[in-house]
Amino acid sequence: MTAMTRRAVLKFGGAFALLAPLAPLHAQSYPSRPIRFIVPYAPGGGADVACRIIAQKMSESMGQPVIVENRPGASEIIGNQALAQSAPDGHTVGFISNALAINATLQPKMPFDPQRDIIPVTRLVNIPLIMVVPPSLPVNSVKELVALAKAQPGKLNYASFGIGGPHALAMEWFKTVTGTDIVAVTYKGVAPGMGALMAGEVQVMLTGLTGAMAQIKAGKIKPIAVTAAKGVAAMPDIPPIARDYPEYDLSTWYGLGVPAGTPANVVNRIHDEVTRALNAPEVRQRFDGLGVETSPMPQEAFIALLRQEIQLWAKVIKAARVTIN
Repeated sequence: MTAMTRRAVLKFGGAFALLAPLAPLHAQSYPSRPIRFIVPYAPGGGADVACRIIAQKMSESMGQPVIVENRPGASEIIGNQALAQSAPDGHTVGFISNALAINATLQPKMPFDPQRDIIPVTRLVNIPLIMVVPPSLPVNSVKELVALAKAQPGKLNYASFGIGGPHALAMEWFKTVTGTDIVAVTYKGVAPGMGALMAGEVQVMLTGLTGAMAQIKAGKIKPIAVTAAKGVAAMPDIPPIARDYPEYDLSTWYGLGVPAGTPANVVNRIHDEVTRALNAPEVRQRFDGLGVETSPMPQEAFIALLRQEIQLWAKVIKAARVTIN
């Protein structure tokens, strides 16, 4: 770890776990067995697709299989708990996202401390959410959806993946700023939620573009807006929600973490391997095809991002009046 990185982590005041001192485990002996990659979502969604792309490339460069293990449920808490409680030897890495920052505010009683028990390593991708509806729903814009929801309060449903997750919170904030009553129906992941949307069980869904691109291209779902105020380069014809509601501007991101106590030299190796994988032309091409731009960052910058996210989502949670019973 560079002096700059060490100072950045110390300056953060311990809000995220400090890297453990160098241990007898040296870079040349790591990895010594297959690496487990914990994904806290069901197979088939955007997070799962992104992680499998990275896992495949890491397997090639690290000389060991990187095996994806799906542990969905409880707004990523189940998977993140498994990550936090794993041996800190670099042979378990895990997917983290905005949910880690969200849970710091929304979940005061968790089986692990998200700011102490997981070391953030790097961001993988930044993904604005896209609002999609079934082709049969007679709306083609946010204004038309809001008008329909206001004409039929409590009659429209949206697919949620847990009220504490970024997708559901983004939808709850949408309801707040638009003054609509749309009912959450919870599913275990993006794939089952998408199936429910296409079957007409729910009428609207906010999801990452990664998990929706194939269905959009096939005409099975209809995109009407994106959550990032600047829009999405991959879908320039789809307007942002902020066009009609300027205060609305959200994106989600995927990152990588390891258990607290993982030796610094191992964390640095993982960071370097992931960054190399994300910058590989064939990996970037695959992500481009999914409408997602890779966005690795230095560890200290990722820690600063998490700090900003805790503040941002705390405001969203307060504005939407979201609580966990």
